[in-house]
Amino acid sequence: MALAGIYDITADQGATYSQVFTWKDSDGDPVSLVGWTGRMQIRNGRPTESLVLELTTSNDRMTLGGAEGTVTLTIAASDMEDIDAGMYGYDIELVNGSTVERLVMGTFTVRGEVTR
Repeated sequence: MALAGIYDITADQGATYSQVFTWKDSDGDPVSLVGWTGRMQIRNGRPTESLVLELTTSNDRMTLGGAEGTVTLTIAASDMEDIDAGMYGYDIELVNGSTVERLVMGTFTVRGEVTR
């Protein structure tokens, strides 16, 4: 795989967040994710800073779409409510045995909630 894509996310505090990414090969065809697992971490500041939220295929915050190559992220409103407004870093990694591919990375900005 080539270098990870860069995609900056903006999400609203206190609202459900959902996003779908599709992993495609150099010909533009979806890469099958059958047999893969996924993980994403949102961290405060530098990559070594504190973990804010983790999305994985094990905790059902990330779903892989098999042959379609899709990665669906879902963060419940109650989880988004607990994240302070601000800018964080994230990346998404896909794992198959000892193979780890970083799909995408960037900033994860949370816009503050007014209505509570």
